[in-house]
Amino acid sequence: MSLPLRTTLYFVVAGLNSFGTTLFFYYFYFFARHEFGFDNRQNLWLAALQGGLYAVGSWVGGRCAQRWGYGQALRVGLVAMGTCLAGGTLMEEARQHVAVLAVVTLGMCFTWPALEALVTEGEDRAGIQRSVGLYNLVWAGAGALAYFLGGAILDRCGMAALHWVPLGIVGLELAVAEVAGRLGSPRARTMSPADPPSEGPQPSVAEQRLFLKMAWLANPFAYMAIQTLVAVMPGIASRLALSTTWAGICGSVWCFARLGAFALLWRWAGWHYRFGWLLGAFTALVASFAAVVLVPNLAVVVTAQLLFGLALGLIYYSSLFYSMDAGEAKGEHGGIHEAAIGLGNMSGPLIGALALQLWPARLESGAVAVSLLLVGGWLALLRLRLRQTRGAGVGLGSPAHAERRAARTR
Repeated sequence: MSLPLRTTLYFVVAGLNSFGTTLFFYYFYFFARHEFGFDNRQNLWLAALQGGLYAVGSWVGGRCAQRWGYGQALRVGLVAMGTCLAGGTLMEEARQHVAVLAVVTLGMCFTWPALEALVTEGEDRAGIQRSVGLYNLVWAGAGALAYFLGGAILDRCGMAALHWVPLGIVGLELAVAEVAGRLGSPRARTMSPADPPSEGPQPSVAEQRLFLKMAWLANPFAYMAIQTLVAVMPGIASRLALSTTWAGICGSVWCFARLGAFALLWRWAGWHYRFGWLLGAFTALVASFAAVVLVPNLAVVVTAQLLFGLALGLIYYSSLFYSMDAGEAKGEHGGIHEAAIGLGNMSGPLIGALALQLWPARLESGAVAVSLLLVGGWLALLRLRLRQTRGAGVGLGSPAHAERRAARTR
């Protein structure tokens, strides 16, 4: 399997972007705890702010990418991130660093929708499956590596590395993106024999729209869990007596499990437009999140993260694949996909912070509140499926369902 040089370069940018942003955002909560004494409640408020900005910014970023051009939107986002990270090296007060976090977030909002469109531009449906799979492997692998190594980087180089390392990465991204932008737009491509096969019958338009809605519903709840877990990880590490280095090692297990899920789902397309897989992943998400944040045992925390990462992989992959598969406005759909992530990033920590604000003596109240919120999302997904299938003609007695059953028995 070969890729055009232009597309390959944008995959490189995506990997660099994932490493830099994961290092900065995931370890900002350790930075806030170390430098300013932030506790779980304050870090959750911070995470809610970042998630809210990301939701609004990604929607705007996706629309701008569609109007300005994907490459231009990418460059604008990277310049904004780099400028603010450079300023962050000079800041000293907590509120100044919160402002840096906010502006870097808004800059990032212009990068991901553009990159998602750039790596799938000019592809047919089978090509989208291949490109989305590679994209997920690239950003998830780089992000997992950043989370795994981030604690050791900060322990070895000091907290100043939180700004300097991502700043250097952004500079490299700009250079690679500039080269890629001069290579021109790709032509439409078809699937080669080495590409992952497309399995099962083609979905109807109604079925495509239904699964897009369900994936856009499920993905924010997945990111509620992620953002909450990342925000309270310094507290979990403290409870388990882990250094920053070991917090990164033990806390990144779910990232590698998600990477494994992406690799599997990329090579096997049989999960496309099958509700059982999406519902099963959501069920696993609820159970594993509760175990990680509520059980004060390192073995349980590490083991539950394996299930957590696998569930996250299928939910995220569903949202992005259906977003790219359901129309030509890839930049705008990518923006909606990322905005939904932002809503989840805001809602989970916000509920957790409010619970800790109302019941400060109950340290587990935030985790319990978010777990209940995830259960509510599970029920909402099931309700959407039952309600939409009755009107869309894709229920158990529909022709699409009968065709799917026949395909499985061939």
